[in-house]
Amino acid sequence: MMKQEKESCAATADAQSSVGEIRRVLIMGGGMMGTDIAFAVSAGREYEITVCDTRPLDIAAGIRASTAQLTEKGILTEEALSERLSRICFVRDLDGAGAAWADIVIEAVYENMALKQEVFAALEARCREDCIFCTNTSAMSPSEISRRLRRRERFCGTHFWNPAHLIPLVEVVKTDATTDEVAAAVMAFMTGIGKKPCLCRKDVPGFIANRLQHALWREAFSLVEQGIADAATVDAAVKNSFGLRLPQLGPMENADMVGNDMALSIHSYLLQHLEDSHTPSPLLCRLNEEGRLGFKTGGEGWQSWTPEEMAASREALNAYLIHMLYGK
Repeated sequence: MMKQEKESCAATADAQSSVGEIRRVLIMGGGMMGTDIAFAVSAGREYEITVCDTRPLDIAAGIRASTAQLTEKGILTEEALSERLSRICFVRDLDGAGAAWADIVIEAVYENMALKQEVFAALEARCREDCIFCTNTSAMSPSEISRRLRRRERFCGTHFWNPAHLIPLVEVVKTDATTDEVAAAVMAFMTGIGKKPCLCRKDVPGFIANRLQHALWREAFSLVEQGIADAATVDAAVKNSFGLRLPQLGPMENADMVGNDMALSIHSYLLQHLEDSHTPSPLLCRLNEEGRLGFKTGGEGWQSWTPEEMAASREALNAYLIHMLYGK
């Protein structure tokens, strides 16, 4: 069983760790992302993990819920899950969270700039000089989050993708101060827990994958807004065409495969006709004004979803990911 309210999960801070020698991991925030990140880190048997959150959370129950399909399909045994949970402890007080011994801290609190900066200020007052700080954010600038810290060179972004216990990608984002050594250490750490990290060399809005994803969303929304196709048709077009090959064939490899002369010819004609607005879709704005937010508001959004359809969609996503990753 998971250790609750344990003051320390490891030896004292006397044993210093140099960059690249990461063993003791502190995760700030025990919500959905923090919980899944803790489970992901536990894939490395050498890591001792503490999750810190001021709320009275049952981290073990959260991990068991998110990994239920893995155990049901026999990918993760109960024995293996219990062993991984035994290396994760939960505390509600930062002073009892082992901050002084942490080799790396992964922050996963709410997407609020002031809150993130406050958390790291508190951490810097407690952590060793050589501790690496990482922020899990999908939208905010890691450079800005770290702006008030003294040791900004040891700070970077680590964008885990949801669901973090399944999606392999972690974007490691260098700030305007992150050293190459720190970035390399974080990349090696992510590889060590079975993730597929990619290095984002510059701190730009959206990093790499979200820029690509939302470029597609912008065009998809525009197609519906202009009456070219309805929402279901847009999704079907993606799922039944290039969406099928994306896990195997990325856009850069695809361009090389078909020929960059063809890419140039198509772009010379097509790009002028694509959506290039710099503001959100008016139709998207209207949906928000009308309270049609999708699953979170009962299923009314671009499409109408019944409770059964929403549950099936969520379950189907995880089932698809498990099949793609584990063949089951």
